[in-house]
Amino acid sequence: MKRGDAAAKHLGRSGEEAAAAYLRSLGFAILRRNLRGPGGEIDIVARDGDVVVFVEVKARGSAAFGGALGAVDARKRRRIRAVAEDYLQFFAPDAKARFDVLAIDGASMRLHRGAFFA
Repeated sequence: MKRGDAAAKHLGRSGEEAAAAYLRSLGFAILRRNLRGPGGEIDIVARDGDVVVFVEVKARGSAAFGGALGAVDARKRRRIRAVAEDYLQFFAPDAKARFDVLAIDGASMRLHRGAFFA
């Protein structure tokens, strides 16, 4: 593994820990973390009231080069939607769903509710 790869994984893991704590502080109940499915992974599955929320956590050292939110491209959104559809089908078929992105740019953390749609 390259040095940059290890640093990126560490940033991602610490970002996910901070994200879960932040979501809990907003009243979210964390249901699952690192949910894997065919073709993708969802960082956090949570409940916000009666809504199942699929949260993509993106951490960047800074907002340079487009920032964390910009890193969730169309390909990534398709993969998240596919895993979310499987999850909903088996665990919450009647639930409302939402796709959020928790962007971490350096020391700044911002939750983008409804960042994209199914």
